[in-house]
Amino acid sequence: MISFYSSLLWVSLILLSLFFFCCIFFTIRGPHTADRLAAINMLTTLVTISVCILSFLFSEDYLIDVALVFSLAGCLAVVVLTRVYLSRIHTQERNASHVE
Repeated sequence: MISFYSSLLWVSLILLSLFFFCCIFFTIRGPHTADRLAAINMLTTLVTISVCILSFLFSEDYLIDVALVFSLAGCLAVVVLTRVYLSRIHTQERNASHVE
């Protein structure tokens, strides 16, 4: 039974890596900046899930701590990037209103 769960977790890691590469492609080629930010958030989530699965497979408890720290850093990065993006939009709107 343990072998079944181990195989299932390895298959899920393979699927997560496939989704990871799809998100990287979407991050590079996304039509809008907001779509790219969502893809970056999805990338951090996928990496966090992958690290948690690896922690279970290799019986290494410290990897859960690594996953939590990475998840918090990813959330903070998305918030900062969103803030920069919104400030850039507000600056462009102010410049456009002064020109007219």
